[in-house]
Amino acid sequence: MPENKLYLPEGLRPPVPLALDHLREALETGDILEAPVQRCGVDHTLLLNLGGVQGRIPREEAVAPWISGADRDIAVLSRVGKPTCFTVTALESDGKGAPVALLSRRAAQERAMAYFLERLEPGAVLTGRVTRLESFGAFVDVGCGIVAMLPIEHISVSRISHPRERFQEGQKILTAVWSLDREARRITLTHRELLGTWMDNASRFRPGETVRGVVRTVKDYGSFIELAPNLSGLADAKERLSPGDGVSVYIKSIRPERMKIKLQVIEKLPPAPPEPMQYQITDGKLERWVYSPPNYEKPVVETVFTAPSP
Repeated sequence: MPENKLYLPEGLRPPVPLALDHLREALETGDILEAPVQRCGVDHTLLLNLGGVQGRIPREEAVAPWISGADRDIAVLSRVGKPTCFTVTALESDGKGAPVALLSRRAAQERAMAYFLERLEPGAVLTGRVTRLESFGAFVDVGCGIVAMLPIEHISVSRISHPRERFQEGQKILTAVWSLDREARRITLTHRELLGTWMDNASRFRPGETVRGVVRTVKDYGSFIELAPNLSGLADAKERLSPGDGVSVYIKSIRPERMKIKLQVIEKLPPAPPEPMQYQITDGKLERWVYSPPNYEKPVVETVFTAPSP
């Protein structure tokens, strides 16, 4: 199981009953629950419907304390319509005697962050949920709304121009911890190591096959065609190809000792939806990942995960 199984990203927590009896039990046990936010009041109180019981997350309990300034207000307002985790801090009654549950997202986030800072190390595999895509990388919820950064260069071995070529907002993915800054409470992620080595990916293909690919880079001497997120081959130069084009390619040769695949472009293809990620590693902790084949003629291509300083 991924290392954050106790503190899953918002939107991935299994549904549980939220009737009054269950809220009373959660108040006693401190269990983390989840429900979508219905409204944000003028005072920035978040309002939820918990099985007929009104839930309220006051502004000061809506976001972890290490988020401040304008980012804090945006973080509160942007919860409307989205699954939000919380603990139950009190059960009260309103002026008409109806039950009201006071909730804290902040408490859930502080517990999750304390657990991560104590337990996580580089190489630890985590379940994530993509929350935002920018040109430089993806923001990923790794637990209770705690967002980590996945830089674009760590998404896959095959280079892409924008993370949207791999992910969609709201998508569930697997990641690994690249670095952990405990003082700044900052987690940086990597993704490419979980997609498998060159041989893991190349073993899915055979010379003589014709398969679908995506043009990633066009040079004077040819085009680099992605066959899988961690595998590309080189095709001879062909006119009117652009990065992002779908193509059918004939596999001429596969040479592990040089980590090269020779391709021939057959024709351009219409756009196709992205395929689901095929992960080779799904849990545990990585210490060293070697991408290149054992008989590779050049220096080894690898990732070494270094433990953070205390």
